[in-house]
Amino acid sequence: MLIGIVGKPNVGKSTFFKAATLADAEIANYPFATIKPNEGVGYVKIKSAAKDFGKEPNPREGYYMHGWRFVPVKMIDVAGLVPGAHEGKGMGNQFLDDLRQADVLIHVIDISGSTNEKGEQVQPGEYDPAEDVKFLEVELDMWYLGILMKGWQKFSRTVVQERKEIHLALGTQLSGLHVDEVMVDNAIKELSLNKEKPQYWTEDEMKGLATALRQKTKPMIIACNKIDVPGADANLKRLQQEFPNYIFVACSSESELALKEAAKHDVIDYVPGDNNFSILDQSKLNEKQTHALTFIKETILTQYQSTGVQDVIDKAVFELLEYMAIFPGGVTKLEDSEGRCLPDCFMMPPNTTALDFAYKLHSDFGKNFIRAIDVRTKRTVGKEHLLQHRDVVEIVAGR
Repeated sequence: MLIGIVGKPNVGKSTFFKAATLADAEIANYPFATIKPNEGVGYVKIKSAAKDFGKEPNPREGYYMHGWRFVPVKMIDVAGLVPGAHEGKGMGNQFLDDLRQADVLIHVIDISGSTNEKGEQVQPGEYDPAEDVKFLEVELDMWYLGILMKGWQKFSRTVVQERKEIHLALGTQLSGLHVDEVMVDNAIKELSLNKEKPQYWTEDEMKGLATALRQKTKPMIIACNKIDVPGADANLKRLQQEFPNYIFVACSSESELALKEAAKHDVIDYVPGDNNFSILDQSKLNEKQTHALTFIKETILTQYQSTGVQDVIDKAVFELLEYMAIFPGGVTKLEDSEGRCLPDCFMMPPNTTALDFAYKLHSDFGKNFIRAIDVRTKRTVGKEHLLQHRDVVEIVAGR
């Protein structure tokens, strides 16, 4: 799974990325501070399964904190996109190509309206952030359309002449965008396109297909950054009304980064995504730092219940992608050979079966699958059993 962070320049994308990953990223108050994509590891937050058994987990990857398991997910922060990116403006084609492998997109916008369409700083409220939502939709749709239209007439005629099915051919052609034949077939049906004569599809029909495939393969959540700026909250409420199909999350990337840095240096005790923190050593704080932490607590955490950064990641994975966390474990023993309790956690797509999970653990487990056991209920289940979020599963396989 790969989460892509997108948006126009200077809205706080790199700050969001650094707050999510604590990876080194260039943060600057000017457009195109990021040229090459930043890659790092963020984390989704899950209630510990080990706690359900009265135990403390020992994660092999990620970490555990105050009853919460943080499971790693890959993230990429691409350079800022500007209107006309699909035409190559602002190195747009390169930046869009960086997003090909992303499964879900986090669109970071400046909800305060203090960054114009070019990524330049203006007075708060001077720019309408709704335009950012619209512009990115257009850029992504036109990017998909460009890929779809490349050599279309020859491609579509060949499909017809060779009596191939268009949804199968397009599924193969667009696999680099995570498009598959089922998605194409569903989109064609939804748009009532003539499957027998794709060479006659109109430009509007092609645009509709591009949009449908983009929505299926690059679902998007909106991180409303700079929520602490006056006027931002009113903009957030307006955009939620204007775009009911999107999830909008109030966000302060700078606050999250400040809290994580303070926690990293043992100044505060802070669990990402929580609505509070506690100061561990007041002597390490000067007056300016104390004031900043007080501001974050009163202005961000009290009003919005979190800085939003962790919420955005969790919603992207669990609500948009509908992924679930599955733990391999044993009915008689939750520890591995080294004594680590539930050391592993796997992020699995929706409709994952017990057999799918067996193959995820090891191909031999899948090939020699006998049964699976729900460790919580000790109930034996078959290979077609659909797993649920936070299931602890034992796979029984032959040799």
